[in-house]
Amino acid sequence: MNKMTNLSRRRFLQGTGIALSLPAFESFAAGTATDDKSPKRLVCVGNHLGFYPGNFFPQAGGKDYVPTSTLKPLETHRDDMTVFSHLDHGLNGGHKAVQGFLTSIKKEESAGFPEKNISLDQAAAEHVGSSTRFPSINTGITGGTDMCWTRAGVHVPPVSNPATLFRGLFVNSPQGEREAERTRLKHRSSVLDALRDSASALNRTLNTADRHKLDQYLTSVRDVERRLQMSKEWLNRPKPEPSIDEVLDEERQHIDEVALFYDLMALALQTDSTRVATLETGLGFRTAELDLGSYHGLSHHSKSEDRIGQLQIVEAFLTTKLSNFISQLKEAQIFDNTLIVFGSGMSDGSTHSNRNLPVLIAGGGLKHQGHLVCPAEQHKRVPLSNLYLSVLHWFGTETGRFGRSTGTFSPMEIG
Repeated sequence: MNKMTNLSRRRFLQGTGIALSLPAFESFAAGTATDDKSPKRLVCVGNHLGFYPGNFFPQAGGKDYVPTSTLKPLETHRDDMTVFSHLDHGLNGGHKAVQGFLTSIKKEESAGFPEKNISLDQAAAEHVGSSTRFPSINTGITGGTDMCWTRAGVHVPPVSNPATLFRGLFVNSPQGEREAERTRLKHRSSVLDALRDSASALNRTLNTADRHKLDQYLTSVRDVERRLQMSKEWLNRPKPEPSIDEVLDEERQHIDEVALFYDLMALALQTDSTRVATLETGLGFRTAELDLGSYHGLSHHSKSEDRIGQLQIVEAFLTTKLSNFISQLKEAQIFDNTLIVFGSGMSDGSTHSNRNLPVLIAGGGLKHQGHLVCPAEQHKRVPLSNLYLSVLHWFGTETGRFGRSTGTFSPMEIG
């Protein structure tokens, strides 16, 4: 481990960015009163193939918009959500840029950013830490969007089996497995001890400014140690009793898996097993189960009325499941403390466009705006990461920037 004292100084000297003291969500006055003691929750849902713009965006702005085919299933919740036009994550590359939906930064372009390409959900999960058994749960259909990333730039793969997720949430592990996990956590603690010792040795070779950076690093090490300690404590705590029958391993259609994942996310949030959850519907989502053609093929519609009509069915199916999920959260009386981000890092799959991304948010106890039309001119467009920075502030973090953000989402920025 002595070699670790020779670690490159650049590892400890990442820039921290400029803190922006702008208020969050100025454009959304508090709507429904919420209990300050109730924890905030965040859900992010991403679709790899986008949403056909003509099916997604209403023609008129404001609260009196006429819902499109994609938004019609959400009509009962229209007062509790905001649809955005002309938000961009600033990336190009078609399918490759979809991975930036929750980050606004491609993995291969992340080296110059202080937090690399950390995704919105993982930034929120870091804030939650070990307050819940799982800082986040990440779910998705096989062939996901590569939507979730740690601050180290590591992809967080989704759990693609509902039965596996059910067991993780609600089935207590045998004593032997818990002991093996305790041993693994102990080993990780010893690695952190070595990192801390080597960093202390490096400290003697640094100037004042660099020592400040190192102090920040050591603080993060101590935070990881605290989480490990809490993880040990969670090993001995019984998991909550589910209100549904056990989900078993069996062959299912993807349309059934989507509903199951939403059910399990709702239960995970309701039992406070986690406060951050994601769902990815990717290239592996089979639309043949809806008696339609290949989803990827339909997304390359070339303005064919038949293919666009089939896309209406697929996209309405996805928003119907979202609508049912919102109803579940309302019934559990946690919707006003839960903010949902729904959309895609791609707009029109036929042209592989990553401009004017389909995005909506729901819940959070906000006074929602209906259809909020942001500036369409490229040089005036609001970065999607500005919205995400405000989401993180709503969640309770004090971060000054996120991804490519230029500030928070305010009336001045949306004209």
